[in-house]
Amino acid sequence: MIERGVTPIREGLPAHTVEVGTEPLDRPARNSVGGRPFLDGSQDWPECFCGERMALFFQLDLPPDLGPFGGDHLLVFHCRAHNDATEAPYADGRLVPRYWEAPQPPYPGPFWRVLLQRRATDPFPEAEPSVRALPLTLRPFVDTPDTRGIGAQAFKVGGTPSWAQDPEHHRCACGTDLVYLCQVPEGMEFAVHPGQPEQPYSLGDDSYWLFLGNEVYLLACPAHCDPAAVWPVNQN
Repeated sequence: MIERGVTPIREGLPAHTVEVGTEPLDRPARNSVGGRPFLDGSQDWPECFCGERMALFFQLDLPPDLGPFGGDHLLVFHCRAHNDATEAPYADGRLVPRYWEAPQPPYPGPFWRVLLQRRATDPFPEAEPSVRALPLTLRPFVDTPDTRGIGAQAFKVGGTPSWAQDPEHHRCACGTDLVYLCQVPEGMEFAVHPGQPEQPYSLGDDSYWLFLGNEVYLLACPAHCDPAAVWPVNQN
């Protein structure tokens, strides 16, 4: 169940801003927008419920100072054809079993997949065809919340989320409370190659959005009960 009104955290926490480079990538890179995803050898490229392969929006290696997620490899996929916001599926006070595969009304399944990999050593043979491959650089900083408990509004990992609405706290199907991991700012555009199909509800044919361009907060299971045990909160 969503909990609201939690006392704000005022202590500064380790965080890293994520900067998107401008020079196109011509080789595999673990920190990238688009590119060749680094997946566990047993995993396939995620597909949307519609059968279309999801676009790789970004991936990055998480720094060691990010608590239970330090050293993990984060990948964020989203369907080009289905651009919408999420709705948390709950039962008995926690997210339903395998919530990352649960229906997302009005759809019969999810249109996104977020993965935390611990054995992602080799790049996938194919590159993301739609989203332009660009490098990502992580810059460390201390994210000190303001008087309302709001952290820096940025593309970042770690720190404290800059909640656009009330803070949300979710419990994993395994019974562990999810922990904030990453934030994507509202309205962030991901450039696509010319000639790609236009994404519904986006600004045009030259970029895609995540979750309708909402501010996105990734909450992950610190118990690592499954690589896909991550819930994307959407606010605006």
